[in-house]
Amino acid sequence: MDLLSTRQKLVASNIANADTPGYKTKDVDFQFEYLAALEGAKVDVIEVQGLAVKNDGNDVSLDREARLLSETGLRFNAAQTMLKGQFRALKSAIQEGRG
Repeated sequence: MDLLSTRQKLVASNIANADTPGYKTKDVDFQFEYLAALEGAKVDVIEVQGLAVKNDGNDVSLDREARLLSETGLRFNAAQTMLKGQFRALKSAIQEGRG
């Protein structure tokens, strides 16, 4: 969930800087960073390559950022649902151990 939170902040920052001359879109390589996070590694923020650059040097694509905002929100909700399930199972195991 920390990785998803980091990505959400980056996407929000990209949107906020959509009109900032020279701003370069930042993101995380989600699959690589997810695997690295499982091993306790720190998230590495990268500049996204291959995006169309406007005349002012800015390469933020609002369409891309809106898609990522939605995708990240869905992933966060899924992770939250799984975490709630794990807490319910733990609570159930604790309560049955009292008997």
